[in-house]
Amino acid sequence: MDYGIIHIDKSSNPSSHEVVTWVKNILKCEKTGHCGTLDPKVSGVLTICLNRATRLTKIQQTLGKEYVCTIEFNNKPKRKAFLKAVKTLTGLLYQRPPLMCAVKRDIRLRNIYNIEILEFNKEKKLALFKVSCEAGTYIRTLCVHIGMLMGCGATMKELRRIRSGSTDESECFTLHDLLDSNYIYEQTKNESYLRRIIRPLEELLVGYPRIMIKDSCVNAICYGAKLCVSGVLKYDSNIDTGTTVVYITVKGEAVSLGTAIVSSQEIEIMNHGFVSKTKRLIMEKAFV
Repeated sequence: MDYGIIHIDKSSNPSSHEVVTWVKNILKCEKTGHCGTLDPKVSGVLTICLNRATRLTKIQQTLGKEYVCTIEFNNKPKRKAFLKAVKTLTGLLYQRPPLMCAVKRDIRLRNIYNIEILEFNKEKKLALFKVSCEAGTYIRTLCVHIGMLMGCGATMKELRRIRSGSTDESECFTLHDLLDSNYIYEQTKNESYLRRIIRPLEELLVGYPRIMIKDSCVNAICYGAKLCVSGVLKYDSNIDTGTTVVYITVKGEAVSLGTAIVSSQEIEIMNHGFVSKTKRLIMEKAFV
């Protein structure tokens, strides 16, 4: 549990902060944190980090998201106009946060990777679409912009997050699942149900290139030292200069995140020198 994460399927109405607090109280954790806020009315994937895994929350918050949205038009829409508006609004966009958001309403640049229309009902003045986007994109604002381009006006009716980073909604559990699993553990000491829900933090790092390091240099890394080529055992072939990498032990445990100083091709021919500088520690010094 010290290095655990939970993928919660958040229901509509409770805030992300409330869900995090409930998880903390159920499991009696010292620290909890989420990897990307969901508005109270929005449901879907909410990843919660437990104890030492909270060190990864800020990094995970920057990963891409995917949503399914129901948009409601003020007047009967034309499908052709909807398709044109969606195509126009794919790519880099300027957005200002909605009035109800508790953030500074500065204009910001966000990337809409893809919009797929799932359903369109002219008579009911509704449409359903799936959108893949950069973290921090406001879908409510996107719906308003679609309505403006179509000339009929539109608002977001319902929203669900179906993916956050590499985590899909199929991997999520409800708060009731967590409560029941924790009750079984407390009454019978059977961990199997709880272990199914609490996952190792390494699952959050599967998208990053990995460098396997020697056990002899783990302690130095935990004190913030740069990684030397002499401490490298294995590494992925897709490492480029400046990319974020994960240091792992021979057992597959995450030690730290780092920023690559050289590429995979350069590591192959190096005899001495630094490979990467330590960015974010994960493993505790006391545990090496």
